[in-house]
Amino acid sequence: MPKYKEYEKDVAIEEIDGLQLVKKLAKNMEEMFHKKSEAVRRLVEAAEDAYLKHEFDADLQYEYFNAVLINERDEEGNYLELGKEFILVPNDHFNNLPVNISLSDVQVPTNMYNKDPAIVNGVYWSESLNKVFVDNFDRDPSLIWQYFGSAKGFFRQYPGIKWEPDENGVIAFDCRNRKWYIQAATSPKDVVILVDVSGSMKGLRLTIAKQTVSSILDTLGDDDFFNIIAYNEELHYVEPCLNGTLVQADRANKEHFREHLDKLFAKGIGMLDIALNEAFNTLNEFNHTGQGSICSQAIMLITDGAVDTYDTIFAKYNWPDRKVRIFTYLIGREAAFADNLKWMACANKGFFTQISTLADVQENVMEYLHVLSRPKVIDQEHDVVWTEAYIDSTVSLHKERSKGILLGVVGTDVPVKELLKTIPKYKYEEGKKRRKPNYSSVDLSEVEWEDRDDVVILKLIGVHWLEVLEMKISLNVFYCVTDFKVCFISLHSLGVALSRGHGKYFFRGNVTVEEGKILSTSSYCNTDLHPEHRQMTQLEAIKRYLTGKEPLLQCDKELIQEVLFDAVVSAPIEAYWTSLALNKSENSDKGVEVAFLGTRTGLSRINLFVGPEQDFLTAEDKENIFNADHFPLWYRRAAEQIPGSFVYSIPFSTDFFFFAMPIAQRLKQTLEPCDTEYPAFVSERTIKETTGSIACDDCFKSFVIQQIPSSNLFMVVVDNECFCDSVQSLLNYIVHNESLKCERLKSQKIRRRPESCHGFHPEENARECGGVPGLRAKPPFVLLPLLLTIFSR
Repeated sequence: MPKYKEYEKDVAIEEIDGLQLVKKLAKNMEEMFHKKSEAVRRLVEAAEDAYLKHEFDADLQYEYFNAVLINERDEEGNYLELGKEFILVPNDHFNNLPVNISLSDVQVPTNMYNKDPAIVNGVYWSESLNKVFVDNFDRDPSLIWQYFGSAKGFFRQYPGIKWEPDENGVIAFDCRNRKWYIQAATSPKDVVILVDVSGSMKGLRLTIAKQTVSSILDTLGDDDFFNIIAYNEELHYVEPCLNGTLVQADRANKEHFREHLDKLFAKGIGMLDIALNEAFNTLNEFNHTGQGSICSQAIMLITDGAVDTYDTIFAKYNWPDRKVRIFTYLIGREAAFADNLKWMACANKGFFTQISTLADVQENVMEYLHVLSRPKVIDQEHDVVWTEAYIDSTVSLHKERSKGILLGVVGTDVPVKELLKTIPKYKYEEGKKRRKPNYSSVDLSEVEWEDRDDVVILKLIGVHWLEVLEMKISLNVFYCVTDFKVCFISLHSLGVALSRGHGKYFFRGNVTVEEGKILSTSSYCNTDLHPEHRQMTQLEAIKRYLTGKEPLLQCDKELIQEVLFDAVVSAPIEAYWTSLALNKSENSDKGVEVAFLGTRTGLSRINLFVGPEQDFLTAEDKENIFNADHFPLWYRRAAEQIPGSFVYSIPFSTDFFFFAMPIAQRLKQTLEPCDTEYPAFVSERTIKETTGSIACDDCFKSFVIQQIPSSNLFMVVVDNECFCDSVQSLLNYIVHNESLKCERLKSQKIRRRPESCHGFHPEENARECGGVPGLRAKPPFVLLPLLLTIFSR
């Protein structure tokens, strides 16, 4: 306290302005994303230019670096074909994986011939991307993976890395089936999938049909809407409670429908006219609600044949505009009814394909994406699109503009840590960490923040359009998606929840670098941007920054000033600890092993009382690492308590039966939106004591829980007359309200639709529909950009 008094005149207490805060964060994010998107656009230009200069050669022989075969030798020690020597060096920027930062290499799906002329030609001209990959990385060393996914199926990745097949020798990865590729290449869509379950579909045909439906679902994302209708002489909605509507194609809904596919069986006669009428009516009615994609619409027909062309139905619902595309999939080897299915697809701007085996499914399903990409290609649009889970900036390439044939997609990943760098955590109160079940990303509509008045204000600002909104959300159940109170709701928006109590004000101090000596390992300066800075310690970087010796060094000046202030003000505690350590007899019976102090600017002080072999904050123990980017559990627990109280952390062994465990283990199954849960006990500071009971098999175990004053501890007294086999048997199963199931399926993640829609173009060549032979001229050419959000490809 005396030391603080010295600097009290330099201390300012500022109230946090949520609106200005979120604007600043959004601006920082926008600048970072702009750098990534520029890297992608350079790839777009290089790829399109390289393709235009290349002449297709069906006899081209070209030895490229195959990501699976590189560095592989035969029994005689010779390198395999396409498996030349490829130097790989571990690189900590790429998770310490062995990579080649001078070259990219190429992955080809196992089910494709890696020397197919189309692939060899594509690999040959795309070699020119190597120079751009390296240049992008030199301009922005924070970039990680950059790549080109070809419409032909190969995947060029920088830096080059070796791919390992699974235990069956297979690499199932196909870039065209990934969300980043699909969303870059196509616009949002409403889709009705019709599945023939007449008697002729029994056996293998029905199995192939189900797999085809599942593969179509793989190509749908959160901006898409769908439903599945099975038909014979009657209509059978795969989910009966969703008659006449569509649902959002999020992961939970798609998995729900996949489970129901197993219940389909074949019998009866196929009445396709009834199914088509239902599909058109459903699309029309759903479109008028304004809830769908408000862009493309399609009907996917999966059948082993059609006895008619049903032109009267198309004339009634779809002509002359042909706003609903028809994609037809003929199941089986017979082609007796193929002509009718071809005609239906070609007359409605769709595509026809035949699927004879399970191995044919994926490649044939992907054809519809090339059709849907035509309008973007012809429009020469390079839209920036965002997907969740991981951030990849991608752009689609176009071939021959007049035909609108997709060339591929280029992109780059943006690590989560890059986002976190734009949000210095030391400025905000540490939040509670809970993740909403079954979601890799969360929208503002799904965020509920615990607050004393059952209301929370979230400040929202768009990353691109800086449009400020204030949202008030009533709360029932609390789920948060991140471990601090800045939530990445989606990459279209940013939400910040501000506390009314602790965290409302900001404590600002200022001292010089000479006065502060103790620093933690926080990222005060970004030493990754320039190679000459990468070997610097943070302390060295700070000194060079403050003395002006490194003008290119980027540091957080505000954070540096504040951590130096903390260092100076807290310095006297070192002398106090030293005096305690010198008087060992006084402390020998107190059981103190280590004393520590931490501030939210990342400063930490540690004093060991039992010798140097004790290590409290080790780098290996990530939960206890303390810096401005990570507040360990002991710090977070203390910050949430009432000032002046003591916080105890007691490590219970796995063999210790602790009755309070049901509080933490009360979730018997994965929660979904609209589920209901019943906790046994919820901590509330104003309640000093409570009683209750939990049902066991044939009795009730009663308990009393009492708070221990000025601490985070509870005393629990349990009736031992009622025996339970395990802690889990004390819990009632979560009551799942079946009546809410359909409402949950229909619920949508509220999100901005893409700014542009490329559903149709008058210059499309509708004859390129899979069923009509056409000229194999050099295809049109365009590259579509897309920025995505982070988890694994």
